[in-house]
Amino acid sequence: MARKRAAELAVERPEISRSLTLDWQDPLASAGEGMKLAGLEYMEALRDGRIPPAPIAVLMNMSPVEVEEGRAVFSALPGEEHYNPIGVVHGGFMATLLDSVAGCSVHTTLAQGEAYTTLTLEVKNLRPLTRDTGTVRGEGTVVHRGRRQATADARIYAEETGKLLASATSTCMILT
Repeated sequence: MARKRAAELAVERPEISRSLTLDWQDPLASAGEGMKLAGLEYMEALRDGRIPPAPIAVLMNMSPVEVEEGRAVFSALPGEEHYNPIGVVHGGFMATLLDSVAGCSVHTTLAQGEAYTTLTLEVKNLRPLTRDTGTVRGEGTVVHRGRRQATADARIYAEETGKLLASATSTCMILT
């Protein structure tokens, strides 16, 4: 796997090597805490740091900064560790941020004990993303909330310039 090969290369070529150490908490414990709360309360607890961030949030360096019913805003800082082989941040970084804000906007509409999962995600990357872009802002808004499904739109902006970097539409299945 890539982690093993990178560790080998760190020994062979220390002059070009970098390292990153991450800490995270048990995601099932956090999810269990979340099921005791209504969706908006859970998102507020995540935003306020009362519930640990999900491991993917730690890996992607993103976190919720604003939440309200039907809306979620995350801040994320892409880094060199998110680069693909062609020298820009991998499109999966943007797709993950878009999926997260769209899904979390839906999450804010859930009753206690309800959950959701993404059914579809259509992403349009509009500009390349690099570490020089700086902090980005992902905004998700629920467009339609039914009993079994919800649709949300999401956008990513460069925080410094306000330029639109990517957009997406997501459909989520509501699990009761």
